[in-house]
Amino acid sequence: MARSKNELWEWIKALAIAIILAAGIRYFFFAPIVVDGDSMLPTLHDQDRMIVNKIGYKVGDPERFDIVVFHATVDKDYIKRVIGLPGDEIEYRDDVLYINGEAYDEPYLDEFKTQFPDGPLTEDFTLEEKTGHKVVPAGHIFVLGDNRRFSRDGRHIGTVPQEEVLGKTNIVYWPVSDLRRVK
Repeated sequence: MARSKNELWEWIKALAIAIILAAGIRYFFFAPIVVDGDSMLPTLHDQDRMIVNKIGYKVGDPERFDIVVFHATVDKDYIKRVIGLPGDEIEYRDDVLYINGEAYDEPYLDEFKTQFPDGPLTEDFTLEEKTGHKVVPAGHIFVLGDNRRFSRDGRHIGTVPQEEVLGKTNIVYWPVSDLRRVK
């Protein structure tokens, strides 16, 4: 009887340690996310499953063109591409991205642009027109979805406080047939 109680206690301790470790890894290091919708097409597809990398991530870490996950609302996380960093002046003109007056290539959009011969993928706008800020405020980033015609992003929600960013992501692990690293 004493042996079975001891064995049960050991199993309970092992299970508790496993749960604590799993929760710690998920909270501090990696977390799964499911892409919900088509706002990141063609780069990401609806229901792609990805890993959010939180290792070493801290406020101020996003780099231009990183794909990040952030708290958009209390109940909803968004996955978008970082376009503007603090101090950047953002403008789109004739389907070309200008950051601080300099044109930037967006090769991840090339495939999608050919599918819309009826007009630009990204309509003309300035950061000031969309957010009321001439430049991205300190401690914030400006994000856009790759599916510019059908994305709820910085043009609608404004700039994102960097403390709301959970981490960056670039590995699709499911479906297995689509296992890949995205840029």
